[in-house]
Amino acid sequence: MDVTECDVPTGSVLDRALVENSDYHDSYRVRLSHRDLGIVDIFFRIFAHLPFPAKLILIVRNSFASLIGLEAPSASEVLHVEIREHYAVGDKIGVWPIYFLGENELVAGRDNKHMDFRLSVLKVFDGGAASVVVTTVCTVRNRFGRYYLRTIVPFHRRGLQRLLANAVAGDRL
Repeated sequence: MDVTECDVPTGSVLDRALVENSDYHDSYRVRLSHRDLGIVDIFFRIFAHLPFPAKLILIVRNSFASLIGLEAPSASEVLHVEIREHYAVGDKIGVWPIYFLGENELVAGRDNKHMDFRLSVLKVFDGGAASVVVTTVCTVRNRFGRYYLRTIVPFHRRGLQRLLANAVAGDRL
């Protein structure tokens, strides 16, 4: 099972204008072996399994971001992912606030001084097969946001592909 780069699915609740006018967006698709998984379960089966080195990088990045006045998750939030029974719009899932939560799609993200981003996890059906598509959309607000985005994109792309591939290899999806 491969991780495949794809277009933002037309069935996503992500606003088309937001995607088209964004400074960056990407989408990656993997097949679901476990079709019965709910969207919150899919989210955690991908994002609650960060390798420890990635967690350390996030903690350092978030510490720096906090020092310059940006909203960022704490080290405790990165190291200890809280998984609850129920989620609703406005709650935090992992380290991000939820903007939309439906049966087959979850949109989380963060608005900050330098950049806004949205992360969509969408369960899609292709005839008898099911897949999950993870989409990231980033809109920068200032020069620092442009610099940050340009710096982080290569790591983001590789990291997200690796998270998805690991979830498939670990039979979590």
